[in-house]
Amino acid sequence: MSNTNFDHYTYRVTWSPEDGEYLGLCAEFSSLSWLASAPGPALTGIRNVVAASVADMVENGEEPPIPLAEKRYSGEFRVRIPPQVHRALALEAAEQGISLNRLASAKLTL
Repeated sequence: MSNTNFDHYTYRVTWSPEDGEYLGLCAEFSSLSWLASAPGPALTGIRNVVAASVADMVENGEEPPIPLAEKRYSGEFRVRIPPQVHRALALEAAEQGISLNRLASAKLTL
């Protein structure tokens, strides 16, 4: 995937009380960040760092991560829970007259 567009990655800017500045982050590159005194420069900074990282990865024959927005999701995933929680949820679903899957889906969307 050497044609990765760094603009397709998931960026976020948040305030960092510890640093007293805005923190630019990228979900696909969790080890990278950029601090700035205002949100705009924090976003520009993290985008530039990600672009440089992607270019470096491509130059070295590495595959950059697929942007989350471009991934396909099946709508299914497995979750391991303690047996007593499983039992309690199964009981709750039975009492409501719905499937355990429907109960879990409803709880996750809250």
